[in-house]
Amino acid sequence: MIQTAQLILSLSILVVLHELGHFIPARLFKTRVEKFYLFFDPWFSLFKFKKGDTEYGIGWLPLGGYVKIAGMIDESMDKEQLKKEPQPWEFRSKPAWQRLIIMLGGVTVNAILGIFIYAMVLFVWGQEYIPTSGVKYGIHADSLAMEIGLRDGDKIISVENKVVDKFNYIPLEIILNNARSIQVERNGETLNIAIPEELIGKLIKHQKTLIEPAFLPIVQEVIAGTPASKAGMEPNDRILALNNEPTPFFHSVVTYLQAHKNSEVTISVLRNNDTLLLPKVTVSDKGTLGFAVQDISLQLDVKTEKYGLMESFPAGAKKGYETFDSYIKQMKLISKSPESVGGFISIGKQFGSEWDWQRFWLFTAFLSIVLAIMNLLPIPALDGGHVMFLTYEIITGRKPNEKFMEYAQMAGMILLLGLLLYANGNDILKLFR
Repeated sequence: MIQTAQLILSLSILVVLHELGHFIPARLFKTRVEKFYLFFDPWFSLFKFKKGDTEYGIGWLPLGGYVKIAGMIDESMDKEQLKKEPQPWEFRSKPAWQRLIIMLGGVTVNAILGIFIYAMVLFVWGQEYIPTSGVKYGIHADSLAMEIGLRDGDKIISVENKVVDKFNYIPLEIILNNARSIQVERNGETLNIAIPEELIGKLIKHQKTLIEPAFLPIVQEVIAGTPASKAGMEPNDRILALNNEPTPFFHSVVTYLQAHKNSEVTISVLRNNDTLLLPKVTVSDKGTLGFAVQDISLQLDVKTEKYGLMESFPAGAKKGYETFDSYIKQMKLISKSPESVGGFISIGKQFGSEWDWQRFWLFTAFLSIVLAIMNLLPIPALDGGHVMFLTYEIITGRKPNEKFMEYAQMAGMILLLGLLLYANGNDILKLFR
């Protein structure tokens, strides 16, 4: 429910401001706006009121929102209005340059909003990151990383002989820039690990992280009444082994427990320089013992870059550009794994299960940039489709035929509906896998 609430709030903010980006220039150019709606309202609306020539309301179908501009071929497909003689307050009566500004208003607002939110997040919270050099226990390699030859405890030196200062940028460097090798330090030796071309498709398809910073299984808290508590585990214990199988890192503990649900285990711990063997206990059916480990920030060299108010704006613009650039590259990779495309469930999962304002605003900024990109695609029914036809009109001096525009709008709506069904269908299929 918390994830759903965050998703609805985020999309509501983005949709209202996007449509406001169309509404304001339309009114400045004295173009009548008949409707301004959050969410769609086929057959009925949840709430509405009229002020001036505009009806404001909230629809019941949470798939976006819209402004209905008089004299414009849009998703309302109001053909009756278009049969009448053009009126001076209609969209179709305005000069092409004014219509172009009206259509670009939404994506302009989304781009500016994304940058502004990034700037404010950097100003309030700064940017936390782990320096690659600060990953002192090396990496945790997932199954795909193991396939290409990476191992737990490897220390990343570079990607294609290029040093990546921030650890969380390494997977992006591999995926988005199609890297072909990783240089690592293992047992005092430097190794060159080749990255096969098919790895990128597998990463996208299975949504793997590839690598994460490894950290030690040092107990922070023991929950009363759990197997860990019954075994006598205490805060600051370091788990050395489970059933005599070494567990050097926290992920080793998680992997072992998940594979031994409802099974008995003996726990070896290091306590005040003494190695202790705790009494045998049974792992829960969820693969847990009932303890929490130290946060990664207590074990690794986590840095936070702080920004003053004036510094935050250029930093926000840079982060906005990086988001734009990385998303364009991600779109090019979709062909390698179309089944990885997700809908509202996938988007909702990106919000935390607890309400975290920093995470909420960061992902809202990301979505704002994404909406700007998606709306600029030259597909009829999107802003980009209107911009494409208006650009043609400005260059040639001729308007596209209105009947052609109607058919193009209909084709665009069918295409978008198909993509929406495909993306959300993928989400539903993933729930049953």
